[in-house]
Amino acid sequence: MKNKLLSWKYPCLLLFGIGTSNIGDWIYLIALNVMMLDMTNSPLAVSGLYMIKPLAALCTNIWSGSLIDRMNKRKLMMVLDWTRAGIIACFPFFSSILIIYVLVFIISMASSMFRPASMVYITKLIPREKRKRFNSLRSLIDSGGFLIGTAAAGALFMIGTPAFAIYANAAALVLSGVVTLFMPNLDTKTEVKENKLSVNTIREDWKAVFHFSRANRYIITIYVLFSFLMVMATAIDSLEVSFATKVIHLSESEYGFLLSIAGAGIMIGAVVNTLFAKKLSTNFLIGAGSVGVSLGYLLYACSSSFQTMGTGFFSLSFTLAFASAGFQTFYQNSIPVDMMGRVGSIYGLLESLLIIIMTFLCGMAAHIFSIQGAVIGGSLIMLLSTIVLFLCMLKPTFYKVNLVKKQRI
Repeated sequence: MKNKLLSWKYPCLLLFGIGTSNIGDWIYLIALNVMMLDMTNSPLAVSGLYMIKPLAALCTNIWSGSLIDRMNKRKLMMVLDWTRAGIIACFPFFSSILIIYVLVFIISMASSMFRPASMVYITKLIPREKRKRFNSLRSLIDSGGFLIGTAAAGALFMIGTPAFAIYANAAALVLSGVVTLFMPNLDTKTEVKENKLSVNTIREDWKAVFHFSRANRYIITIYVLFSFLMVMATAIDSLEVSFATKVIHLSESEYGFLLSIAGAGIMIGAVVNTLFAKKLSTNFLIGAGSVGVSLGYLLYACSSSFQTMGTGFFSLSFTLAFASAGFQTFYQNSIPVDMMGRVGSIYGLLESLLIIIMTFLCGMAAHIFSIQGAVIGGSLIMLLSTIVLFLCMLKPTFYKVNLVKKQRI
């Protein structure tokens, strides 16, 4: 028992750091939206904040994977946490919208680097047999971060100002960096490559990812299909507020309660997943979880009342806990750790591009047809893609046999 507890010392410390950072992220998101709306009184200026994140990823992911795989991941994570904390703390001192957009862009660039870097570090730290349970616990931490972060933001607004909430987020990121400081250094000197980052190096890394993708088509197929689920979820979510207020005619308080239902759904799902992590296969978690998410979106898209929409929100968030934990485990077990940063960054570039395109198309469909029609259409596309994903996860050997036959032909 003592050895078992000691083996979870660093994973628990890492989960604490992730949870702290996640709570701060939600406080930052809400506080920044409120601060921007107070400054401009323009919903368009607020929506512009949401376009910066994928644009920053497009600019960063071209080269960041090459940098991540060549640097000490622990040091990089600390630098990115503290850099974001320093920039966020500067927000209240500026009143120029352009400067705030630039700062948000830099923070988003750092965040797009932090995710693949942390994924590599987690894969090295957590043994293969513990990854599924760790990812289940991480889903639980993320859902708790959503609930605690939104509640903390509301409490901070009551006792202070959005600027005070911004400082709280900066403090959370500083604490997250300090926690990382006490984590073990998992990169040896031989693993950290000394060659400088150049255009030729980036070109060779892209070729390496392309060759890996051709040699491992099944893995990349699962990766792309799951990424498309996230793309469609983001595109549909961009119409969420409009759907809730203009189609279902919910008040602001009812919409806030709806978000709490979603938070409760993913938390309960994460708890159930944690309890049964050893009994549920990774393939089942990804396949069934993804179909459950798309069915939840379709239920909410076809709803005409608060009760039905709430049921859809709970269903999609409940099953999302299973799908995300399963996919993270699949990714960690399937992608070589020495090129995980490059694979994650390059395919993250594709995902960001698709998010921009699909969000624009959903917005245009809502404008030309109707908001509910656009949400239903997007949910049906999501359902079709997740059925294909489910079939691939259900019969991986069948997929591989067919692939071999086609290659021989």
